[in-house]
Amino acid sequence: MATAHGEQNLRQLLEHMSPELTSGHFVFCTFASLSLSDAAGFAPVAACEEPEGWTLVLPQAHADAAAFAYDGVFRRITLRVHSSLHAVGLTAAFATALADGGISANVMAGFHHDHIFVPAEQAEQAMARLQALATP
Repeated sequence: MATAHGEQNLRQLLEHMSPELTSGHFVFCTFASLSLSDAAGFAPVAACEEPEGWTLVLPQAHADAAAFAYDGVFRRITLRVHSSLHAVGLTAAFATALADGGISANVMAGFHHDHIFVPAEQAEQAMARLQALATP
């Protein structure tokens, strides 16, 4: 069990967010009726339960192999700073920086890091905006 709860100071979070463009292309697929144990077979990198069913973020290759429908291809940027789940303002800051560049941001938070899924064709532009935001 982790004992460190992560950074809460917004200035520190921004200065040390160290955005990292991870390898691979990802897609969002939705399933009206699917058990989470069945979903594991598709190698999701993230999952979200909604009233309409499960949304899985899958490697594009897995979705294509299973002939799953999806709308758009995304790249994942991980902010390497260990942000607290109670931190205030980090999501607003990077979402604003990306929005100012016309880049959509689909955000998922893990215990240690925030993960931003951006359109694949805008991934490098997104990285540049996040790196500029992180520069003190």
